[in-house]
Amino acid sequence: MFKENYNVIGVMSGTSLDGVDLAYIKFNNSNRWTFEIFQSETISYSEEWLSKLKNAIHFNHSELEELNVAYTKLLASIINEFIYKNNLTKIDAVCSHGHTILHQPQNGFTLQIGNLPMIRDLVNHTIVCDFRVQDVQLGGQGAPLVPIGDELLFSEYDYCLNLGGFSNVSFNENGKRIAFDISPVNTVLNFYANELGFAYDDAGNIAKSGNVNNDLLKQLNGLEFYTLPYPKSLGMEFVNAEIFPLMHSFQIDVKDKLRTFVEHIAVQVAKICCKSEASLFITGGGAYNRFLIDRLSNYLPTTNIVIPDDKTIQFKEALIFAFLGVLRLRNEINVLSSVTGAKENHSSGVVFI
Repeated sequence: MFKENYNVIGVMSGTSLDGVDLAYIKFNNSNRWTFEIFQSETISYSEEWLSKLKNAIHFNHSELEELNVAYTKLLASIINEFIYKNNLTKIDAVCSHGHTILHQPQNGFTLQIGNLPMIRDLVNHTIVCDFRVQDVQLGGQGAPLVPIGDELLFSEYDYCLNLGGFSNVSFNENGKRIAFDISPVNTVLNFYANELGFAYDDAGNIAKSGNVNNDLLKQLNGLEFYTLPYPKSLGMEFVNAEIFPLMHSFQIDVKDKLRTFVEHIAVQVAKICCKSEASLFITGGGAYNRFLIDRLSNYLPTTNIVIPDDKTIQFKEALIFAFLGVLRLRNEINVLSSVTGAKENHSSGVVFI
């Protein structure tokens, strides 16, 4: 008999490298799934770890193995500190995404570090992790995995949009949940904010001060990825191979690059979330980029844009991976083939009891 209540910790590190998100959440399944986020925190990376994670895409096999061990230890220490600091005693599982270093589903490969078996012994709780590998083995993209949470936890919205390192969306189409990555977001915006000495472009104010370069915008919108059918997903490989070379080829002010890329994001999102009179639920760090939200509103004048409370904005992905872990513990479907392109729906994730 399955439990009605689960107390779990969701752990997520995204491609925007904001840090490790942790959230202690209670899920209830009396009639439908509901949740409440209690303690939550983001632990920023040190400069040393930021450098390692940014450059790991270029590491060789032995360097990656070494990094994986070190990162698993780091993640375990962060989780243990979170448990200790918040005096958490009722924990059914710790559900951890790890950190994506390589994502090449077209080559049948994806790597999230921090999911080594040693994490169970270091944390001393049941661990559910490594959610993407099985889907890639089943012919899927291994991403996005959030849509099952959108389906079961946020079904009242027409579109669920996350603006993180990349934008991804999920929605129902002909009775099936559809989801895919739309475009890079903070992976690019933060890069150019860094060039100006800022961690990020606060509220989009730097971008707002710039001007759109129409030639660059046209070339960005003309990239082949945007014409491909879904399912499809993005990783830093796309940013490094396609976006940055194009952006760097334009000798224009950094604030104009930021302004142009914000416009590009808004155009691409509006192409997808185009149903009139729709409700659009936005989470992720980009929800705080007021200028980006304004540009979206400009392209979607009849859409009701809903931005939730801070905890849901900041910790939705940690929340969803906690939920994926609960579904995995119950051996229930947590990855949808309609979303990833895998040959079947499945219950994904490795469980270390």
